[in-house]
Amino acid sequence: MLALVIFGLFTALVLPAQASKAAGQTGEAGSPDLSLWYRPSDLYRMAEAYGEAGRKEYVRSHFTFDLAWPLVYTFFLVTAISWLFGRGFPLSSPWQRANLAPLAAMLLDFLENISTSLVMLAYPQPLPLIAWLAPFFTLLKWITVGLSILLLLIGVGAATLAGLRKRRTKH
Repeated sequence: MLALVIFGLFTALVLPAQASKAAGQTGEAGSPDLSLWYRPSDLYRMAEAYGEAGRKEYVRSHFTFDLAWPLVYTFFLVTAISWLFGRGFPLSSPWQRANLAPLAAMLLDFLENISTSLVMLAYPQPLPLIAWLAPFFTLLKWITVGLSILLLLIGVGAATLAGLRKRRTKH
């Protein structure tokens, strides 16, 4: 319940304010964090468009807000998947380890934040390897976040079916 409350409050109060602030800094240039895929040239184009102040704000947000947000969504997803799968599958089922998927998403989110921040900090000096790794971290982050949400939905279905079966056996 605590994870749900924190996730709800963060989503309702912090996320909109941060999105508005980020939009003011990045303008029409976009953000690598919200892209599914981009090329290193796109990342450098964003760095140029942000300007010095925008790049500094981008890096600052990645070591404040974007440290907290992955922790919040991971806490919610891990606890929700654990709770739902605990009700929907036997404790001996390999499905009980599905709650680890959000941890991979969080790690990839942190790797994305570090790599894009390094590119922003070094700009205009190119960091070719890091600029190539960043889009892969982003893509893999979104894949694992999507997988985690899918697992959450599977958990809802499994827990619901298990609850219905349990009610039927009582009657």
